[in-house]
Amino acid sequence: MPIKTRELSATEVRRLTYSVSKTTGKEYPALHSVGGVAGLLLQVTPTGAKSWIYRTRIGTKRRSIGLGGFPDVTLAQARDKARETRDKIADGIDPVEERQTKRRDLLAAKLSTMTFADAMADYIKMKSTEFRNPRQEQQWTNSLTTYALPHIGKVPVRDIELPHIKAVLDPIWQTKTETANRVRARMENILGWSAVHGYRSNENPAKWQGYLDEVYPSPEKIKKKGHHAALSVDALPGFMTDLQKRTGTASRAMEFLILTASRTNEVIGDKRIGKPGITWQEIDLQAKVWTVPADRMKSGKAHKVPLTDAAMDLINSMEPGAPDALLFAGPKGDIPSNNFLSALLKRMDQPVTAHGFRSTFKDWARERTAYADEVSELALAHVNSDATRAAYARSELLDKRRQLMGDWEQYCYHGKAREEGGKVVSIGGGN
Repeated sequence: MPIKTRELSATEVRRLTYSVSKTTGKEYPALHSVGGVAGLLLQVTPTGAKSWIYRTRIGTKRRSIGLGGFPDVTLAQARDKARETRDKIADGIDPVEERQTKRRDLLAAKLSTMTFADAMADYIKMKSTEFRNPRQEQQWTNSLTTYALPHIGKVPVRDIELPHIKAVLDPIWQTKTETANRVRARMENILGWSAVHGYRSNENPAKWQGYLDEVYPSPEKIKKKGHHAALSVDALPGFMTDLQKRTGTASRAMEFLILTASRTNEVIGDKRIGKPGITWQEIDLQAKVWTVPADRMKSGKAHKVPLTDAAMDLINSMEPGAPDALLFAGPKGDIPSNNFLSALLKRMDQPVTAHGFRSTFKDWARERTAYADEVSELALAHVNSDATRAAYARSELLDKRRQLMGDWEQYCYHGKAREEGGKVVSIGGGN
């Protein structure tokens, strides 16, 4: 039988502390009998945490049963819980097994009632730390809320089958193919996560390979191409002549973007998420190289951009600033608005996008030069899993890309290749 001790008061309980070794001075948890119910103890750890334990025997086994933490569970409540536990044991009930059974029942209930909406919320919360910016989390939430939740939001994930997936995708597969395929992939991920966590056991009805590819035509064959509006290669030199006549930071930012074949957010940043654009510390003036940080690249990897003479002249024409100062700042010295460049194009009466100049660059490289395709792909920081391109990517081909961008600069301003000794040089003639 547990030893009966003097009943401690609530004040005395609050004063109880951990133990310290008299020989080594090491601190260790202490168990204090508080009286009132034989076997009721307060455990105090060196961190100051206090919790209730009821020690007793169940059959032939000695058990330590947790009754909660102090002071959330008061001294009076702990004694009541200990008495209740003691009475259950006297009636032949094992409180530990009873608690485990309740936990199993609760888990089983959760497994059977986890809805798609619940799973979606848990999955997005879990994946949010991997997203490169907050917009990705919002895009996931918005697309699934719009297209999936109205059909399957309240359906337990264990019950979701092909008819449920078709109810989501049938209305949008032909008309909004790209969006539909994103929604499909996101549903596949959520249902796959649900299976891993035991919420469902059936085959994933949202997977494409070997399943939905037998139900729907390939999205690559039916989706409408959503390329950014681009200027034709032939029209570029005239556009650059007009652009050079214009003053203002937006004009210089646009000129730099074209010369480097860069993305808008790489040059001016993204004000919506507080991400700055190019800063002075990213430019190596001696090596004539701009290193775009990984967190601003679509690939998630830092990207080196060889800078041509015209790009360097443009940089040197800007007002110098601190290392973290923006080259192309807004009116108040902050990140420009997201329509900074599109507003310029509108003023120039050009029905194109800033991003479209990357397409113009690619068309020029393919149609007007003899450079290997991998060189222009690396200039655009495109990621490709092909082994050959991966090998190119490892070397970065900086010298070859510098030559390519020099030829691009010459075309932008003069509409022809660079000349040496009065002769026109074939663009990209060397490998």
